Amino acid sequence: MPLNRRTFLGRSAAAGAGVALVGGAAVPAGATGRGHGSGHGHGSGHGRPAKRYSFTVMGTTDLHGNVFNWDYFTDKEFDDAAHNDVGLAKISTLVEGIRREKGRGNTLLIDAGDTIQGTQLSYYYAKIDPITAKRGPVHPMAQAMNAIGYDAAALGNHEFNYGIPVLRKFEEQCDFPLLGANALDARTLKPAFAPYVIKRLRTPHGQDVRVAVLGLTNPGIAVWDKANVQGKMTFPGLEEQAAKWVPKLRSMGADVVIVSAHSGTDGSSSYGDQVPYVENAATLVAENVPGIDAILVGHAHAEIAERRVVNKKTGREVVLSEPAKWGQRLTVFDFDLVWERGGWAVERAGSTVLNSNTSVEDRKITRLLSDEHAKAVAYVNQVIGTSTAAMSTVDAPWKDEPIIDLINHVQTETVRAALAGGEWAALPVLSQASCFSRTAAIPAGEVTIKDAAGLYPFENTMEARLLTGAQIKEYLEFSARYYVQTAAGAPVDTSKLTNAGNTPDYNYDVVSGVTYEIDVAKPAGSRIADLRFDGAPLDPAATFVLAVNNYRASGGGNFPHVAAAQQVWSNSDEIRNTIISWVKDAGTVDPAVFASVGWKLTRDGVPVF
Repeated sequence: MPLNRRTFLGRSAAAGAGVALVGGAAVPAGATGRGHGSGHGHGSGHGRPAKRYSFTVMGTTDLHGNVFNWDYFTDKEFDDAAHNDVGLAKISTLVEGIRREKGRGNTLLIDAGDTIQGTQLSYYYAKIDPITAKRGPVHPMAQAMNAIGYDAAALGNHEFNYGIPVLRKFEEQCDFPLLGANALDARTLKPAFAPYVIKRLRTPHGQDVRVAVLGLTNPGIAVWDKANVQGKMTFPGLEEQAAKWVPKLRSMGADVVIVSAHSGTDGSSSYGDQVPYVENAATLVAENVPGIDAILVGHAHAEIAERRVVNKKTGREVVLSEPAKWGQRLTVFDFDLVWERGGWAVERAGSTVLNSNTSVEDRKITRLLSDEHAKAVAYVNQVIGTSTAAMSTVDAPWKDEPIIDLINHVQTETVRAALAGGEWAALPVLSQASCFSRTAAIPAGEVTIKDAAGLYPFENTMEARLLTGAQIKEYLEFSARYYVQTAAGAPVDTSKLTNAGNTPDYNYDVVSGVTYEIDVAKPAGSRIADLRFDGAPLDPAATFVLAVNNYRASGGGNFPHVAAAQQVWSNSDEIRNTIISWVKDAGTVDPAVFASVGWKLTRDGVPVF
């Protein structure tokens, strides 16, 4: 099927390659202008005071479908241990406050990606009442961001979760460009989205300021959403594309260059050698690409109020800021410019973050989307079955809990049924699952969609791959890096036992169908003990089918063997929906059917719990 994108000469490119005049008409981008200023303020000569101008760029990132301060999985107002709030309605109030303070014409508002996936509100309008339907609805994130008045948003990797047609429809519904200089058409290798936008700010001095925003997305899209993008789009590295585009923006007369990058700061990658580009490259971009003034950072869900990185070639500082996730924070970049040598130069730049829990929800936004919110709430509260017992993930990061067994049971049954009667039907099926949320729960009694969906907040789909017993052991050893080494006899504090090396919960897998111990007294790489299948020591040469999510199967988390393993089955339906369907079909969720203690933490053979 063709890529089905508007050509780069269409509306998207006009938004990206043109210059928008704030409060005025667009003018051509190709007008000549001066390059990057020295940053040293000078007077305008003959004792006259220097012309100066200040402006502000606000930024969000990783909104993940959050408009309201609401948790659709608990069906109540969002809260966490730090009492963060979430959602664009809160962000809107902060934004309007800054605009009143600074003057609307002296501000811009941008985003660094991961916008349309993450809540049941955004899921509803991708899958249940999809925006791609004929005369379909307008996506609530497009409605909210249009109403707030965004100037640009970079593409995040989760923008691609629902396929390119949904993303293109969302793009069409936005009044601002979606930027991705390193999202290229696989056939032509030309930008598939607008690479940049240049905004023109009026100053009291008669000389406008040209602010370029370059959008960069994550190369991991090629790994994580391979099924949606392979053969259609390709995603080269952030550094190389920034090095290509920043000089162009300067030659077009950009006085200030801001990068909106869906890429963290620490230089790490979760996908090994699956693609040759760094996942979290924002610091590398700042260090190695001259001509950038600031970077709005995304992807890592971290809070960075201000980080200053020195460019290795120019010695100039680049200001980086990341406003956490879900609308919990708003980054505020402040730029002070001085007119020198016939152009504007950045004299000072800095950033802070504002906490959205200090603001009230903007009623303009909540009223605008009250119907969409109500539909999502009604959807997640549909009763689909009953449970004979309450189950929770509270202890799942360190104990084999029935609620995780449920995921593995559903996946195992689904794969067995899919392979029945075929070439691989005789092989034993193992399954991997993670504790995605430490607050997921199935209550005793009625089970709703939100209860079942809460076990699997990501849009992962399921695959079946062939692995040997030896590979399964190495897979488990890799997973067990998650635990902090804890000496035998030493006290065990569960708050300090997990997430070693900053490994997130979703990158700790348990595997069902085998039994094993994880000796946390031993160093990572030599922790798996007493690994058995059907009561006997696991045969390293035996072949198994592993039910695995597409993120892991495509290299996410960089687990060994699975990405290169032979695929024997795959499914396009989300695992979340598979669990919901299973509960509907079963009618009753009974842990006695699937719960078992297949793994446990030990120290020198003695159970920790």
